[in-house]
Formats: sequence, C-alpha cells, structure tokens
Amino acid sequence: MTAAPNPSPTPEPDAVLRRRRFTGAATQLGTEVSINFGSSLAGLLIPIVGSFVVVAARQVVMVAALLPFYRPRRAELTWRRLWPALALGVVLAVMNLAFYESVHLLGLGIAATIEFLGPLGLALATSRRLLDVGCALAAGVGVVLLIGPGSSDAAAIDPWGVALALTAAAAWAGYIVLTRRVAVGLPGLEGLTVASIVSLALLLPFAIATFDASVIDWRVVWLLLGVGVLSSALPYSLDTFILRRITPRLYAIITSFGPVIAAVFGWLVLSETFTPVEVIAIAIVCGAAGTAIATQRDRPKSDLEQTAEGMA
Repeated sequence: MTAAPNPSPTPEPDAVLRRRRFTGAATQLGTEVSINFGSSLAGLLIPIVGSFVVVAARQVVMVAALLPFYRPRRAELTWRRLWPALALGVVLAVMNLAFYESVHLLGLGIAATIEFLGPLGLALATSRRLLDVGCALAAGVGVVLLIGPGSSDAAAIDPWGVALALTAAAAWAGYIVLTRRVAVGLPGLEGLTVASIVSLALLLPFAIATFDASVIDWRVVWLLLGVGVLSSALPYSLDTFILRRITPRLYAIITSFGPVIAAVFGWLVLSETFTPVEVIAIAIVCGAAGTAIATQRDRPKSDLEQTAEGMA
C-alpha cells in the first residue's frame, strides 16, 4: 500500500490573519516615526559631515546589526535569488543619498512630501480609474503649492533639491517592490544583509573622500549612531516583517502619513517653519494619497495565495 499524501496546509483562521495584519500595520506606523525622527537628526549632521558620511554611517550600523545574525548561506545565493538583493542595495544607496541631499537643500518637510510621490505613483501605476487621475492631479497641485509662490521662501527653492527629492521618490517606489521580492526570495533578513553590504560598498569610497576628522566629536558620533539605528537598522529590518503581513497597498496607505510626521519633526528638531500654504499643500498630498490608495480594490486571492499568506 502507498502511504497517503500529506494533506495540504490549511490557511490560518481569519482572526489570526487579522491579528497579523494589525501587528504589521502598527509596526509600520512606528517605523514612520522612527525614520522621520532619524531624518531630522540627519538634518543636523549633514551641514557638519556631509551626506555621504551620514548615509555611509547608516549603512555601517545596518550591516553591524544584521551580519552577525543573518549571514547569507553561500549555497542559497544563486543568481535568481540574489539579484533582487543586489538591486535593492543600489536602490538603498541612491534613495538615501538623494533624500538627505534634498533635505539639506529644501528642508525635511518639503523633501519628505516630494519624496512621497514615489509610493503614491506606485499605487496609481496600474490604475485606470477617474478618481485616481483626480488624486494624482491633486497631489501634483500640492507639490506645486509647496515649492511655488506662497511657500516660505519660494525664490530660494533649489531646483537641484527638487530633482534629488524626485530621484528619491522613484528610488522609494523601487525599494517597496524589491523589498517584498527580497523578503519572499531569501529567508529572514539575509536579503537585506546582502543589500546593506552592497549599499555600503557603493557609498564608502565617497564617504572616505569627503570625511573630515576635525569635525568629529562625541556628540557627532552619537548622532550618527542614532541616525543609523532610527533610520536604517530598526525600520529596514522591520520592513521585511511588515511586508510579509500587509500588502504594498496598505503599506502605502500608512506611509501617506509620512510627510506630516516629517513636517512635525522638521519643526521640533530643525526649527523649520511652514506657511499656511505649505501646510495646506502637505495636507493635499497626504489626502490625495490616502484617498487614492484606500479606495483601490484588491483582486480576489486564489486558494494558493491565501494558503501562502497564512504560512508567512
């Protein structure tokens, strides 16, 4: 007699899945606070040590936190599984460097709002609804209000800073897609470890070339460590946990609060001020993003997808 085949794994109960989604969503909200607080500390450091040093320090902290515990196994590093992690490393370097330079040139509140066009664009990329077209236009109007007449210093808005913020936005969209691919393709945080090493290898030569030891003191060291933990080690490590529990759509909805959180930390830590027009502009961008993403319809999941979700 042949042995009976093992039964297919049954999906977890709805209550368990709801709890997993709730913990994923709550964790994502916490990472938004962590990232933006870390970005405000970076805003204090960039005029002292420069963006390359700040971003490289972030990646050093990230690698130090991950490598001892999530060292990739050579046998599992086939090209098919490895290339998304390599691409993620490049995206991380571009995204962080472009964003920090834009923070230096534009301020945290404005830079974070423009950067948010990345996940918003990702959410709208495959949509054909009239409502989404309206939301995209509204977000564009919000950004124009933010950097145009009526802003705190419209004449001083740096076009290079805007270009860098838009570059960070495109890289952020790529980060969301690749992080989910890496989270599924490599176990634990091994994929993120590979990405962090790649990012550090790309940034380190420029950081060394621009490093000035005369400006380093214990205050700068502690701030660099804080930026690394708050903006890289903690949130990026949690992103793989989060994206196994919530969809990119829900991730983007929660992220739509990011510009508001960034503006608050810009005001608290960096003493940034905002005109009524800028406050309205940030609210328009967040409102357009929240509306567009929250009204999207998820396609029905197959039995196989539901089973995989329950096992994640």
